[in-house]
Amino acid sequence: MQLIPTILCGGAGSRLWPVSRELHPKPFIRLSGGQSLLQKAFLRGMLLPDVMEILTVTNRELFFKTEDEFREVNAAVVATSFILEPFGRNTAAAIASAALQINQKYGQDAIMLVLAADHLIADQLAFTQAVSQAAELALAGKLVTFGIQPDAPETGYGYIEADGNTVLRFVEKPTLEKAQEYLASGQFLWNSGMFCFTVGTMLQQMKQHCPQILVATKACIAQSRSAEGNGFAQLELDPDTFGGVPDDSIDYAVMEKSDQIAVVPCNIGWSDIGSWTALGDLAEPDANGNRIQGDTLLHNTLNCTIHSNDRLIGTVGVENLIIIDTPDAVLVADKSCAQDVKYIYTKLKANGHEAHKLHRTAHHPWGTYTVLEEGNGFKIKRIEVKPDASLSLQMHHHRSEHWVVVSGMAKVVNGDRELFVNTNESTYIPAGHKHRLENPGLLNLVMIEVQSGGYLGEDDIVRFDDKYGRA
Repeated sequence: MQLIPTILCGGAGSRLWPVSRELHPKPFIRLSGGQSLLQKAFLRGMLLPDVMEILTVTNRELFFKTEDEFREVNAAVVATSFILEPFGRNTAAAIASAALQINQKYGQDAIMLVLAADHLIADQLAFTQAVSQAAELALAGKLVTFGIQPDAPETGYGYIEADGNTVLRFVEKPTLEKAQEYLASGQFLWNSGMFCFTVGTMLQQMKQHCPQILVATKACIAQSRSAEGNGFAQLELDPDTFGGVPDDSIDYAVMEKSDQIAVVPCNIGWSDIGSWTALGDLAEPDANGNRIQGDTLLHNTLNCTIHSNDRLIGTVGVENLIIIDTPDAVLVADKSCAQDVKYIYTKLKANGHEAHKLHRTAHHPWGTYTVLEEGNGFKIKRIEVKPDASLSLQMHHHRSEHWVVVSGMAKVVNGDRELFVNTNESTYIPAGHKHRLENPGLLNLVMIEVQSGGYLGEDDIVRFDDKYGRA
Protein backbone atom coordinates (compact mmCIF):
# COMPACT_ATOMS: atom_id res chain seq x y z
CA MET A 1 0.00 0.00 0.00
CA GLN A 2 1.24 3.49 -0.90
CA LEU A 3 -0.15 6.14 1.46
CA ILE A 4 0.29 9.86 0.84
CA PRO A 5 -1.00 12.10 3.65
CA THR A 6 -2.04 15.38 2.02
CA ILE A 7 -2.28 18.43 4.27
CA LEU A 8 -4.53 21.29 3.21
CA CYS A 9 -3.06 24.43 4.76
CA GLY A 10 -5.11 27.51 4.01
CA GLY A 11 -7.87 29.72 5.34
CA ALA A 12 -7.67 32.79 7.53
CA GLY A 13 -8.73 31.41 10.91
CA SER A 14 -10.77 34.57 11.41
CA ARG A 15 -12.42 33.29 14.60
CA LEU A 16 -8.98 33.14 16.24
CA TRP A 17 -8.03 36.76 15.53
CA PRO A 18 -5.86 38.56 16.70
CA VAL A 19 -3.35 35.69 16.94
CA SER A 20 -4.47 34.33 13.57
CA ARG A 21 -3.88 36.69 10.62
CA GLU A 22 -4.05 36.27 6.85
CA LEU A 23 -0.27 35.74 6.63
CA HIS A 24 -0.12 33.91 9.98
CA PRO A 25 -3.27 31.77 9.83
CA LYS A 26 -4.64 29.32 12.34
CA PRO A 27 -2.36 26.33 11.43
CA PHE A 28 0.67 28.32 12.65
CA ILE A 29 -0.74 29.00 16.12
CA ARG A 30 1.52 27.43 18.74
CA LEU A 31 -0.09 25.40 21.49
CA SER A 32 1.11 25.25 25.08
CA GLY A 33 3.49 22.37 24.30
CA GLY A 34 5.36 24.53 21.78
CA GLN A 35 4.24 22.84 18.56
CA SER A 36 1.91 24.46 16.05
CA LEU A 37 -1.29 22.87 14.76
CA LEU A 38 0.46 22.47 11.38
CA GLN A 39 3.41 20.65 12.95
CA LYS A 40 1.01 18.33 14.77
CA ALA A 41 -0.75 17.56 11.47
CA PHE A 42 2.62 16.77 9.85
CA LEU A 43 3.65 14.44 12.69
CA ARG A 44 0.21 12.79 12.63
CA GLY A 45 0.77 11.86 9.00
CA MET A 46 4.44 10.98 9.41
CA LEU A 47 3.70 8.41 12.15
CA LEU A 48 1.33 6.38 9.97
CA PRO A 49 2.60 3.16 8.34
CA ASP A 50 3.31 2.93 4.59
CA VAL A 51 3.78 6.67 4.13
CA MET A 52 5.59 7.46 0.87
CA GLU A 53 5.77 11.22 1.33
CA ILE A 54 3.79 14.09 2.82
CA LEU A 55 2.19 16.47 0.33
CA THR A 56 1.07 19.93 1.43
CA VAL A 57 -1.21 22.24 -0.53
CA THR A 58 -0.79 25.81 0.65
CA ASN A 59 -0.64 29.43 -0.47
CA ARG A 60 2.52 30.62 -2.21
CA GLU A 61 2.99 33.30 0.46
CA LEU A 62 3.03 30.65 3.22
CA PHE A 63 5.51 28.26 1.60
CA PHE A 64 8.72 29.26 3.37
CA LYS A 65 6.93 29.53 6.71
CA THR A 66 5.47 26.05 6.19
CA GLU A 67 8.84 24.66 5.20
CA ASP A 68 10.42 26.08 8.38
CA GLU A 69 7.64 24.52 10.49
CA PHE A 70 8.24 21.08 8.96
CA ARG A 71 12.02 21.35 9.27
CA GLU A 72 11.67 21.72 13.06
CA VAL A 73 9.87 18.37 13.49
CA ASN A 74 10.91 16.25 10.51
CA ALA A 75 13.69 14.38 12.29
CA ALA A 76 12.95 11.22 10.33
CA VAL A 77 13.50 13.13 7.05
CA VAL A 78 10.24 12.05 5.43
CA ALA A 79 10.03 13.18 1.81
CA THR A 80 8.00 16.36 1.45
CA SER A 81 6.28 17.88 -1.56
CA PHE A 82 4.30 21.07 -2.02
CA ILE A 83 1.61 22.44 -4.29
CA LEU A 84 1.62 26.24 -4.07
CA GLU A 85 -1.58 28.10 -4.88
CA PRO A 86 -1.44 31.79 -5.86
CA PHE A 87 -4.79 32.27 -4.10
CA GLY A 88 -7.50 30.08 -2.65
CA ARG A 89 -10.01 28.25 -4.88
CA ASN A 90 -11.54 26.04 -2.16
CA THR A 91 -10.96 22.36 -1.36
CA ALA A 92 -12.11 20.78 -4.64
CA ALA A 93 -9.35 22.53 -6.59
CA ALA A 94 -6.76 21.70 -3.92
CA ILE A 95 -7.72 18.02 -3.89
CA ALA A 96 -7.87 17.86 -7.70
CA SER A 97 -4.33 19.22 -8.09
CA ALA A 98 -3.00 16.89 -5.37
CA ALA A 99 -4.73 13.83 -6.84
CA LEU A 100 -3.37 14.58 -10.32
CA GLN A 101 0.18 14.92 -8.97
CA ILE A 102 -0.02 11.75 -6.90
CA ASN A 103 -1.52 9.84 -9.83
CA GLN A 104 1.35 10.94 -12.08
CA LYS A 105 3.99 9.84 -9.56
CA TYR A 106 2.49 6.73 -7.93
CA GLY A 107 -0.39 5.60 -10.13
CA GLN A 108 -4.14 5.40 -9.61
CA ASP A 109 -4.02 2.87 -6.75
CA ALA A 110 -2.08 5.21 -4.43
CA ILE A 111 -4.11 6.15 -1.36
CA MET A 112 -4.53 9.84 -0.59
CA LEU A 113 -5.34 10.79 3.00
CA VAL A 114 -6.63 14.37 3.18
CA LEU A 115 -5.85 16.11 6.48
CA ALA A 116 -6.65 19.62 7.65
CA ALA A 117 -3.67 21.63 8.90
CA ASP A 118 -5.63 23.21 11.74
CA HIS A 119 -7.33 20.27 13.46
CA LEU A 120 -6.22 18.55 16.64
CA ILE A 121 -6.33 14.78 17.21
CA ALA A 122 -5.44 13.58 20.70
CA ASP A 123 -5.41 9.78 20.18
CA GLN A 124 -2.81 8.82 17.57
CA LEU A 125 -3.39 5.06 18.03
CA ALA A 126 -7.13 5.37 17.42
CA PHE A 127 -6.41 7.62 14.45
CA THR A 128 -4.01 5.06 12.97
CA GLN A 129 -6.65 2.34 13.34
CA ALA A 130 -9.28 4.57 11.69
CA VAL A 131 -6.95 5.28 8.77
CA SER A 132 -6.28 1.56 8.34
CA GLN A 133 -10.02 0.87 8.13
CA ALA A 134 -10.49 3.79 5.74
CA ALA A 135 -7.66 2.53 3.50
CA GLU A 136 -9.37 -0.86 3.13
CA LEU A 137 -12.60 0.84 2.09
CA ALA A 138 -10.65 3.11 -0.29
CA LEU A 139 -9.06 0.11 -2.01
CA ALA A 140 -12.57 -1.27 -2.48
CA GLY A 141 -13.45 1.85 -4.50
CA LYS A 142 -14.97 4.05 -1.83
CA LEU A 143 -14.52 7.74 -1.11
CA VAL A 144 -14.18 7.62 2.65
CA THR A 145 -14.89 10.35 5.18
CA PHE A 146 -14.16 10.22 8.90
CA GLY A 147 -17.20 10.69 11.15
CA ILE A 148 -16.57 11.79 14.72
CA GLN A 149 -18.74 10.29 17.45
CA PRO A 150 -20.52 13.35 18.92
CA ASP A 151 -20.55 13.98 22.66
CA ALA A 152 -22.59 17.22 22.60
CA PRO A 153 -25.29 18.89 20.45
CA GLU A 154 -22.78 20.95 18.47
CA THR A 155 -24.24 23.48 16.02
CA GLY A 156 -20.91 24.48 14.46
CA TYR A 157 -20.30 21.21 12.56
CA GLY A 158 -21.93 19.49 9.62
CA TYR A 159 -23.32 16.03 10.33
CA ILE A 160 -23.37 12.63 8.61
CA GLU A 161 -26.29 10.25 9.09
CA ALA A 162 -24.80 6.78 8.93
CA ASP A 163 -25.57 3.09 9.29
CA GLY A 164 -22.24 1.45 10.05
CA ASN A 165 -19.93 2.45 7.19
CA THR A 166 -22.83 3.43 4.94
CA VAL A 167 -23.55 7.13 4.54
CA LEU A 168 -27.29 7.82 4.45
CA ARG A 169 -27.00 11.58 4.00
CA PHE A 170 -24.94 14.68 4.74
CA VAL A 171 -26.59 17.40 6.85
CA GLU A 172 -25.65 21.09 7.06
CA LYS A 173 -24.90 22.77 10.39
CA PRO A 174 -28.14 22.30 12.38
CA THR A 175 -30.12 24.35 14.86
CA LEU A 176 -29.62 23.48 18.52
CA GLU A 177 -32.93 21.62 18.58
CA LYS A 178 -31.95 19.51 15.58
CA ALA A 179 -28.47 18.88 16.99
CA GLN A 180 -30.06 17.56 20.19
CA GLU A 181 -32.24 15.22 18.10
CA TYR A 182 -29.19 13.99 16.18
CA LEU A 183 -27.27 13.29 19.37
CA ALA A 184 -30.18 11.40 20.94
CA SER A 185 -30.73 9.23 17.85
CA GLY A 186 -27.20 7.78 17.89
CA GLN A 187 -27.18 7.69 14.06
CA PHE A 188 -25.37 10.95 13.39
CA LEU A 189 -21.65 11.77 13.30
CA TRP A 190 -19.77 15.05 13.04
CA ASN A 191 -18.28 15.59 9.59
CA SER A 192 -14.56 15.98 10.28
CA GLY A 193 -13.52 17.20 6.82
CA MET A 194 -10.88 14.45 6.54
CA PHE A 195 -11.02 12.01 3.60
CA CYS A 196 -9.34 8.87 2.27
CA PHE A 197 -9.52 7.41 -1.25
CA THR A 198 -7.41 6.10 -4.09
CA VAL A 199 -6.54 8.86 -6.50
CA GLY A 200 -8.02 6.82 -9.33
CA THR A 201 -11.42 6.71 -7.64
CA MET A 202 -11.40 10.43 -6.84
CA LEU A 203 -10.35 11.44 -10.36
CA GLN A 204 -13.05 9.24 -11.86
CA GLN A 205 -15.69 10.73 -9.55
CA MET A 206 -14.52 14.27 -10.31
CA LYS A 207 -14.73 13.53 -14.03
CA GLN A 208 -18.35 12.43 -13.45
CA HIS A 209 -19.54 15.07 -10.97
CA CYS A 210 -17.37 18.18 -11.47
CA PRO A 211 -15.61 17.85 -14.84
CA GLN A 212 -15.03 21.60 -15.17
CA ILE A 213 -12.87 21.63 -12.02
CA LEU A 214 -10.83 18.64 -13.19
CA VAL A 215 -10.30 19.94 -16.72
CA ALA A 216 -9.36 23.45 -15.53
CA THR A 217 -6.95 22.06 -12.92
CA LYS A 218 -5.23 19.87 -15.52
CA ALA A 219 -4.86 22.88 -17.80
CA CYS A 220 -3.39 24.91 -14.95
CA ILE A 221 -0.84 22.22 -14.03
CA ALA A 222 0.28 22.06 -17.67
CA GLN A 223 1.19 25.77 -17.45
CA SER A 224 2.77 25.59 -13.98
CA ARG A 225 6.38 25.53 -12.82
CA SER A 226 7.78 22.53 -10.95
CA ALA A 227 11.05 21.71 -9.22
CA GLU A 228 12.48 18.57 -7.63
CA GLY A 229 15.39 17.75 -5.36
CA ASN A 230 16.50 15.10 -2.90
CA GLY A 231 13.34 14.16 -0.99
CA PHE A 232 11.63 17.36 -2.11
CA ALA A 233 9.24 18.42 -4.87
CA GLN A 234 7.35 21.63 -5.55
CA LEU A 235 4.62 22.63 -8.02
CA GLU A 236 3.81 26.34 -8.24
CA LEU A 237 0.40 26.75 -9.87
CA ASP A 238 0.13 29.29 -12.66
CA PRO A 239 -2.01 32.23 -11.42
CA ASP A 240 -3.55 33.10 -14.79
CA THR A 241 -4.97 29.64 -15.46
CA PHE A 242 -5.67 28.83 -11.80
CA GLY A 243 -8.10 31.74 -11.74
CA GLY A 244 -10.22 29.77 -14.21
CA VAL A 245 -10.71 26.82 -11.84
CA PRO A 246 -14.25 26.89 -10.40
CA ASP A 247 -14.40 27.72 -6.69
CA ASP A 248 -16.18 24.89 -4.85
CA SER A 249 -15.73 22.63 -1.83
CA ILE A 250 -15.08 18.92 -2.25
CA ASP A 251 -18.22 18.27 -0.21
CA TYR A 252 -20.51 20.01 -2.70
CA ALA A 253 -18.54 19.10 -5.82
CA VAL A 254 -18.20 15.35 -5.17
CA MET A 255 -19.01 13.91 -1.75
CA GLU A 256 -22.70 14.87 -1.65
CA LYS A 257 -23.26 13.68 -5.25
CA SER A 258 -21.35 10.39 -5.35
CA ASP A 259 -22.89 6.97 -4.69
CA GLN A 260 -19.51 5.56 -3.66
CA ILE A 261 -19.26 7.25 -0.24
CA ALA A 262 -18.36 5.44 2.98
CA VAL A 263 -17.72 6.66 6.51
CA VAL A 264 -15.48 5.43 9.31
CA PRO A 265 -17.07 6.28 12.67
CA CYS A 266 -14.28 7.07 15.11
CA ASN A 267 -13.45 8.46 18.52
CA ILE A 268 -9.97 9.95 18.10
CA GLY A 269 -10.01 13.03 20.34
CA TRP A 270 -10.77 15.31 17.40
CA SER A 271 -11.35 19.05 17.51
CA ASP A 272 -11.27 21.64 14.74
CA ILE A 273 -10.22 24.35 17.26
CA GLY A 274 -12.86 26.62 15.80
CA SER A 275 -12.90 29.36 18.44
CA TRP A 276 -11.00 30.85 21.36
CA THR A 277 -13.25 28.85 23.69
CA ALA A 278 -12.16 25.60 22.02
CA LEU A 279 -8.50 26.61 22.03
CA GLY A 280 -8.69 27.73 25.66
CA ASP A 281 -10.24 24.42 26.66
CA LEU A 282 -6.95 22.70 25.83
CA ALA A 283 -5.41 24.30 28.94
CA GLU A 284 -6.13 23.05 32.45
CA PRO A 285 -8.45 25.40 34.35
CA ASP A 286 -7.46 26.97 37.66
CA ALA A 287 -9.67 26.71 40.77
CA ASN A 288 -11.98 29.41 39.37
CA GLY A 289 -12.32 27.88 35.91
CA ASN A 290 -9.91 30.31 34.25
CA ARG A 291 -7.72 29.00 31.43
CA ILE A 292 -4.56 31.07 31.24
CA GLN A 293 -1.54 31.35 28.97
CA GLY A 294 0.91 34.07 29.94
CA ASP A 295 1.56 36.42 32.87
CA THR A 296 -1.63 37.35 34.73
CA LEU A 297 -2.91 38.76 38.02
CA LEU A 298 -6.54 37.87 38.64
CA HIS A 299 -8.91 39.07 41.35
CA ASN A 300 -12.49 37.86 41.61
CA THR A 301 -12.27 36.44 38.08
CA LEU A 302 -14.27 33.40 36.96
CA ASN A 303 -14.36 31.18 33.87
CA CYS A 304 -12.20 33.39 31.62
CA THR A 305 -9.85 32.47 28.78
CA ILE A 306 -6.77 34.73 28.87
CA HIS A 307 -3.86 34.63 26.42
CA SER A 308 -0.81 36.90 26.45
CA ASN A 309 2.76 36.27 25.32
CA ASP A 310 4.42 39.49 26.47
CA ARG A 311 2.41 41.82 28.68
CA LEU A 312 0.97 41.34 32.13
CA ILE A 313 -2.84 41.01 32.10
CA GLY A 314 -4.76 42.09 35.19
CA THR A 315 -8.49 41.40 35.70
CA VAL A 316 -10.88 42.42 38.47
CA GLY A 317 -14.48 41.32 38.95
CA VAL A 318 -15.12 39.75 35.55
CA GLU A 319 -16.37 36.39 34.34
CA ASN A 320 -16.94 34.44 31.11
CA LEU A 321 -14.59 36.67 29.10
CA ILE A 322 -12.08 35.95 26.35
CA ILE A 323 -9.06 38.27 26.63
CA ILE A 324 -6.39 37.88 23.94
CA ASP A 325 -3.41 40.24 23.91
CA THR A 326 -0.92 40.64 21.05
CA PRO A 327 1.62 43.43 20.47
CA ASP A 328 -0.66 45.37 18.14
CA ALA A 329 -4.21 44.29 19.03
CA VAL A 330 -6.32 43.20 22.01
CA LEU A 331 -9.53 41.16 21.84
CA VAL A 332 -12.11 41.24 24.63
CA ALA A 333 -15.24 39.13 24.03
CA ASP A 334 -17.98 37.39 25.94
CA LYS A 335 -17.47 33.63 25.77
CA SER A 336 -20.97 33.13 24.44
CA CYS A 337 -20.00 35.19 21.38
CA ALA A 338 -16.75 33.35 20.59
CA GLN A 339 -17.90 32.47 17.05
CA ASP A 340 -18.54 36.16 16.29
CA VAL A 341 -14.88 37.18 16.49
CA LYS A 342 -14.81 36.63 12.71
CA TYR A 343 -16.85 39.83 12.28
CA ILE A 344 -13.99 41.91 13.71
CA TYR A 345 -11.61 40.28 11.24
CA THR A 346 -14.03 40.90 8.35
CA LYS A 347 -14.40 44.58 9.23
CA LEU A 348 -10.63 45.05 9.51
CA LYS A 349 -10.17 43.49 6.08
CA ALA A 350 -12.96 45.59 4.55
CA ASN A 351 -11.35 48.74 5.98
CA GLY A 352 -7.91 47.81 4.67
CA HIS A 353 -6.43 47.65 8.18
CA GLU A 354 -3.16 45.72 8.26
CA ALA A 355 -4.13 44.00 11.54
CA HIS A 356 -6.21 41.50 9.55
CA LYS A 357 -3.14 40.46 7.54
CA LEU A 358 0.08 40.96 9.48
CA HIS A 359 1.50 40.86 12.98
CA ARG A 360 4.09 43.38 14.09
CA THR A 361 6.52 40.50 13.57
CA ALA A 362 6.34 39.30 9.96
CA HIS A 363 8.01 36.10 8.72
CA HIS A 364 9.85 35.91 5.42
CA PRO A 365 12.03 33.24 3.79
CA TRP A 366 15.15 35.16 4.88
CA GLY A 367 14.07 35.75 8.52
CA THR A 368 11.77 38.18 10.32
CA TYR A 369 11.13 41.84 10.92
CA THR A 370 9.33 43.42 13.88
CA VAL A 371 7.83 46.90 13.78
CA LEU A 372 9.05 48.56 16.99
CA GLU A 373 7.45 51.97 16.50
CA GLU A 374 5.91 54.08 13.75
CA GLY A 375 4.57 57.59 13.41
CA ASN A 376 4.13 60.40 10.94
CA GLY A 377 6.94 60.02 8.42
CA PHE A 378 8.95 57.31 10.21
CA LYS A 379 8.97 53.60 11.05
CA ILE A 380 11.49 51.63 13.13
CA LYS A 381 12.04 47.91 12.58
CA ARG A 382 14.13 45.17 14.12
CA ILE A 383 15.35 42.91 11.30
CA GLU A 384 16.78 39.43 11.84
CA VAL A 385 18.37 37.61 8.89
CA LYS A 386 19.21 33.90 8.92
CA PRO A 387 22.76 32.72 8.10
CA ASP A 388 23.42 32.57 4.33
CA ALA A 389 20.09 34.32 3.67
CA SER A 390 19.51 37.58 1.83
CA LEU A 391 16.74 40.02 1.08
CA SER A 392 15.92 40.74 -2.55
CA LEU A 393 17.78 43.32 -4.61
CA GLN A 394 15.19 46.08 -4.33
CA MET A 395 14.36 49.75 -4.41
CA HIS A 396 11.85 52.07 -2.71
CA HIS A 397 10.35 55.15 -4.36
CA HIS A 398 9.11 56.97 -1.27
CA ARG A 399 11.41 56.15 1.64
CA SER A 400 15.04 56.19 2.69
CA GLU A 401 16.49 53.75 5.22
CA HIS A 402 19.20 53.86 7.89
CA TRP A 403 20.62 50.44 8.85
CA VAL A 404 22.45 49.91 12.15
CA VAL A 405 23.95 46.45 12.77
CA VAL A 406 23.34 45.29 16.35
CA SER A 407 24.72 41.76 16.11
CA GLY A 408 26.62 39.91 13.39
CA MET A 409 27.91 41.25 10.10
CA ALA A 410 25.97 42.46 7.07
CA LYS A 411 26.96 42.33 3.43
CA VAL A 412 25.24 45.29 1.78
CA VAL A 413 24.65 46.40 -1.79
CA ASN A 414 24.00 50.16 -1.73
CA GLY A 415 23.65 51.61 -5.20
CA ASP A 416 26.90 50.91 -7.05
CA ARG A 417 28.78 50.00 -3.84
CA GLU A 418 29.18 46.67 -2.07
CA LEU A 419 30.35 46.84 1.54
CA PHE A 420 30.48 44.94 4.81
CA VAL A 421 28.85 46.54 7.86
CA ASN A 422 29.98 45.19 11.23
CA THR A 423 28.39 45.33 14.67
CA ASN A 424 27.89 48.95 15.85
CA GLU A 425 28.32 50.28 12.30
CA SER A 426 25.69 51.72 9.97
CA THR A 427 24.86 52.64 6.39
CA TYR A 428 22.31 54.94 4.73
CA ILE A 429 20.11 53.92 1.77
CA PRO A 430 18.62 56.93 -0.06
CA ALA A 431 15.22 56.60 -1.74
CA GLY A 432 15.58 55.35 -5.31
CA HIS A 433 18.81 53.41 -4.61
CA LYS A 434 18.98 49.71 -5.46
CA HIS A 435 20.02 47.81 -2.32
CA ARG A 436 20.33 44.35 -0.86
CA LEU A 437 20.98 43.01 2.66
CA GLU A 438 22.73 39.67 3.12
CA ASN A 439 24.00 37.67 6.10
CA PRO A 440 27.31 36.01 5.14
CA GLY A 441 27.95 34.77 8.70
CA LEU A 442 27.14 31.62 10.69
CA LEU A 443 24.93 33.36 13.28
CA ASN A 444 21.78 35.40 12.87
CA LEU A 445 22.27 39.01 11.76
CA VAL A 446 20.29 41.53 13.85
CA MET A 447 19.92 45.13 12.79
CA ILE A 448 17.72 48.16 13.37
CA GLU A 449 16.16 49.85 10.34
CA VAL A 450 14.86 53.43 10.54
CA GLN A 451 12.63 54.38 7.62
CA SER A 452 11.89 58.01 6.72
CA GLY A 453 9.55 59.25 4.02
CA GLY A 454 6.13 60.38 2.97
CA TYR A 455 4.83 56.83 2.39
CA LEU A 456 6.03 53.80 4.38
CA GLY A 457 3.68 51.03 3.19
CA GLU A 458 5.10 47.55 2.61
CA ASP A 459 3.96 47.70 -1.01
CA ASP A 460 6.53 50.42 -1.83
CA ILE A 461 9.03 47.89 -3.09
CA VAL A 462 10.42 47.09 -6.54
CA ARG A 463 12.27 43.76 -6.68
CA PHE A 464 14.96 43.27 -9.33
CA ASP A 465 16.39 39.93 -8.20
CA ASP A 466 15.43 37.46 -5.49
CA LYS A 467 16.83 34.03 -4.57
CA TYR A 468 13.35 32.98 -3.34
CA GLY A 469 11.59 33.60 -6.65
CA ARG A 470 9.64 36.70 -5.57
CA ALA A 471 11.04 39.11 -8.16
